[in-house]
Amino acid sequence: MSNSSSLTQFLLLALADRRELQLLHFWLFLAISLAALLANGLILSAVACDHHLHTPMGFFLLNLSLTDLGSICTTVPKAMHSSLWDTTTISYTGCAAQLFFFVFFMAAEYFLLTIMCYDRYVAICKPLHYGTLLGSRACAHMAAAAWATGFLTALLHTTNTFSLPLCQGNALGQFFCEIPAILKLSCSHSDYLREIGLLIISCLLGFGCFVFIVFSYVQIFRAVLRIPSQQGRHKAFSTCLPHLVVVSLFLSTGIFSDLKPPSISSPSLDMVVSVLYSVVPPALNPLIYSLRNQELKDAIRKMMTGCFSEAKHWLFSSGNHS
Repeated sequence: MSNSSSLTQFLLLALADRRELQLLHFWLFLAISLAALLANGLILSAVACDHHLHTPMGFFLLNLSLTDLGSICTTVPKAMHSSLWDTTTISYTGCAAQLFFFVFFMAAEYFLLTIMCYDRYVAICKPLHYGTLLGSRACAHMAAAAWATGFLTALLHTTNTFSLPLCQGNALGQFFCEIPAILKLSCSHSDYLREIGLLIISCLLGFGCFVFIVFSYVQIFRAVLRIPSQQGRHKAFSTCLPHLVVVSLFLSTGIFSDLKPPSISSPSLDMVVSVLYSVVPPALNPLIYSLRNQELKDAIRKMMTGCFSEAKHWLFSSGNHS
């Protein structure tokens, strides 16, 4: 038995017991993280450099890419380190930092997705008021509110979780530090209930965002169905499809992780589910947006063509000088 004052490290769940599988997990996580870094980096560069993407949706997409990069960089590097060096320990402060940044980026992403839903609602249902309701100042304020709310949520949960007295050992049973895994180590009923209360408040806030998203899409679909031409309906719906897919992926993986029946729970299944909701959405989001957004695809293609041309010109010039 130990308490939180004497804890200096936690034990994470090993991704695999066999060395071959550990190395396989390392290369898999490396491929996912490099793909996510490249894809989100391309989106950030395209939005920043192409004036056609200097729109409210482009601005929110830039912020979404930042949260995706943050989420990937919070959990994946430690998992790669653990697999490569066959270690399962994480320091107490390292665990607190990982939990804080994970909650921060995930909460900020959810609020940004809610704001992006509002952007689509205004664009389709109130197009004449789009410039007024989503001016540059309004967009900056909404993005700042999403980041600030994510920061406050992470600060409250991290402070409260790591103030709990822990007396159930230091094995988390998860490949990264998350709130439910740490709560299982608590030995104080009242403090445990305080964190559960905070989680319920956060869930209610999240549910409010979910209701807003559902209500907005009901209005959006009604407005799209009233468009007389099939081409117009297709164009309007295609602008919403990437956001709808990203929201569905984000919510479905998170909800399944929290609400899966205890009867089917097992360490291996819990690990797969945690990878699904913590790693997969940030890696797939840029791909989903890039496939359906023609302006974004054109900007990325133009930027990459320019880079290749510059490299070719530099190589040609170097060859001539030599």
